[in-house]
Amino acid sequence: MNKKVVKGAAVIASALLLGAAFVGCNGKDKAAKTEAVTLTVWESLGGPDEFIKQAGAAYTAKHPNVTIKFVNVELGDATGQIALDGPAGVGADLFAAPHDKLGELVTGGHVAPTVNASAVKADVLGACATALTYNGTMYGYPVSAETYALFYNRNLISDSEVPTTWEGLASWVKNFNAANPSKYGFVMDVGNGYYTILFTTANGNRLFGPSGTDTTNTRLNNADAVKGMQFFQSLRSVLNVPAADLGTSTCDAAFQAGQAAMHITGLWNVVNFENAGIDFGVAAIPSLPGESTPAATFSGTRAMFVSNYSDHPEEAADFAQFLLTPEMQKLRFDLTGAMPSVNVEVSSKYMPGFLKQLDYAFPMPSIPEMGSFWEAMNSTSRNIWDGADVQSELNACNSAIIGK
Repeated sequence: MNKKVVKGAAVIASALLLGAAFVGCNGKDKAAKTEAVTLTVWESLGGPDEFIKQAGAAYTAKHPNVTIKFVNVELGDATGQIALDGPAGVGADLFAAPHDKLGELVTGGHVAPTVNASAVKADVLGACATALTYNGTMYGYPVSAETYALFYNRNLISDSEVPTTWEGLASWVKNFNAANPSKYGFVMDVGNGYYTILFTTANGNRLFGPSGTDTTNTRLNNADAVKGMQFFQSLRSVLNVPAADLGTSTCDAAFQAGQAAMHITGLWNVVNFENAGIDFGVAAIPSLPGESTPAATFSGTRAMFVSNYSDHPEEAADFAQFLLTPEMQKLRFDLTGAMPSVNVEVSSKYMPGFLKQLDYAFPMPSIPEMGSFWEAMNSTSRNIWDGADVQSELNACNSAIIGK
């Protein structure tokens, strides 16, 4: 708040100067320190919500003047909603978003740079720090890292049978389906570019180039991508289900019910599958035709961003940094199964499979063009799965993203 000093009021001015001598270590007076603050935090349901609630209670125990208010805004909706609610003064102080939205958030002026960025970078995984750096500046606070891998049901496929190549997977599934007509040898969300991108990555091919910043060429319609997506389309012969019926929730439910031998998903489903009583393992993604290592997958960083519209940016940044402490990262893992963003040991027999896949994962690009990628690639993937011409679809996808 701006203070006006009445000219000539020497006594009042002297009193203010004397009071300044007693300012605390952060440059705030006692009244400011104890001012009641409510931080509105947007997060998703299904585990992250409980984490924010429990972490908020722990933070308030240390900072009694700060109350954490959880509001459900799903991860995929936060970027669009902050652009509307922030300027209107009704948005979050802190909100969760995936790192691929970083360019959009920064260019829109919606998020503040990371406070104590050098210290945060020193605490978190290098991949997370890189993912949240845009034009040399770090934004946000990484609360988890992720990629996906191949889950398999040990009651339907043994550890030794798990395929390491996509050709081997197709062959195994064909035989399994013939012997088990009421079950699926394999399921995945075939209309989700987050997963289908893996089929475009042979020979080191990467979305927007090696650094993920080439806005002149998506690399989605070159020879490597076309060949990979043609193989993707061929998998319809062993999973003869329309794309519309293979969404994430449907595939998750099939594996959770013991109706699918293999499924591509992430750590976020570990708790769900364990609670369902499924005896499962996690392996790296099979290699693409002509390759000998696991297919490259997207790696993601889930971050908490301080809104540029917040009335309490210092407190929001402090709470965000609190979420990165080892205790809070362990709590998040226990509640959500998400991979910690800091180097802290967690107990999980599934972690080796994910760590192996992370060796072959690459960060989702965070340039603003990623805002056009999802709808275009999702639609393209669905059309290809359902039989459309691969080259034509990928050409259209490329044009939809970069206008060429």
